[in-house]
Amino acid sequence: MSSFFRTCIGIVTAVVLSGCSTTSYFWQAATGHLKILSEARNIDEVIDASATDPTLREKLEYVKDIRAFSVKALGLPDNGSYKKFADLHRRFAVWNVVAAPVDSLELKKWCFPFTGCVSYKGFYDKAMAESLVESLRKSGMDVALMGVPAYSTLGYTNDPVLSTFIRYPPGELARLIFHELAHQEVYVSGDTTFNESFATAVEELGVAQWLDQPGKAALKSQYLEFDARRKAFQDLIKQARIDLKTIYNDEHLSESAKLIEKAARIERLKGDYERLKATAWHGWSGYDLYFGSDLNNAKLGVSGLYNDDVAAFKALFDRCGHQYPRFYQAVKRIGDLSDSARKRAIDSLVSHLPLSPELECGKA
Repeated sequence: MSSFFRTCIGIVTAVVLSGCSTTSYFWQAATGHLKILSEARNIDEVIDASATDPTLREKLEYVKDIRAFSVKALGLPDNGSYKKFADLHRRFAVWNVVAAPVDSLELKKWCFPFTGCVSYKGFYDKAMAESLVESLRKSGMDVALMGVPAYSTLGYTNDPVLSTFIRYPPGELARLIFHELAHQEVYVSGDTTFNESFATAVEELGVAQWLDQPGKAALKSQYLEFDARRKAFQDLIKQARIDLKTIYNDEHLSESAKLIEKAARIERLKGDYERLKATAWHGWSGYDLYFGSDLNNAKLGVSGLYNDDVAAFKALFDRCGHQYPRFYQAVKRIGDLSDSARKRAIDSLVSHLPLSPELECGKA
């Protein structure tokens, strides 16, 4: 998530001449991240401290196991990331602003040095994020402010474990760490959907392997129960996005009619969620926060960033014989293509069609 924060390290000086608003944005990003780094403590020190809460100690032990597995089994970067812990004393690490037109799921992009254009703008300063939300809403866009528990600096700094996610169940901790480390392995400037879908594929593949290890049967059962709910939630969102795209692309509907149908479809989505919660989930309300505010094109559009191309990457993993080094090299080759060629390669993978010979999975 939020991997554009790599731009904040070492480039603040370069943007000083770009104007006050630009300077203040990068300043809050750079100082916000550096403050987190300065407060991070070695995990072993936290575990050994007598004052450490037993639950925190247990979760940090899981992190050590997850981190070792990420290197040995998944071939992810072996560096200092997730070997320290920082208590942020707040619910989220950063806040992402996402925006879209009222009649489209196409997210607005913000462009930065090094990372290219990304489909969100992130802030350590919540008030600054809220100010941008207000400005975008006044311009007539659908906008959502989304709290983010973790982000990646793509290996530019050693990202610590944060209090904003350390209380997650072990399976969710593994997902998150694998996801963020995957960003350090492969990152394509300017293609958020590619980057996030790749990282999501790695996290899903990795957590399945981690939970299949001896002694983790109880953790796996806990994880599968939650993951089934997540998939049901994702199915609701996916169908709503399909229906909304059909509405927005209907040339026979006027703009006002599209907005009426959009509102009706979003209300139906809310009703679908309430029925799912009351029946299959027996009142479990884990997604109430998601449905509680900003349920619009911006929030629904974000789902596509993380999920649209996951099937393609998993198909490529199969073609690579489930060997992570070969898989990563193949992903990097596709990532080096032009935007249009990269999209064609992804579509071919989803359709189980052959890739061009130079893109097919070879030796690592």
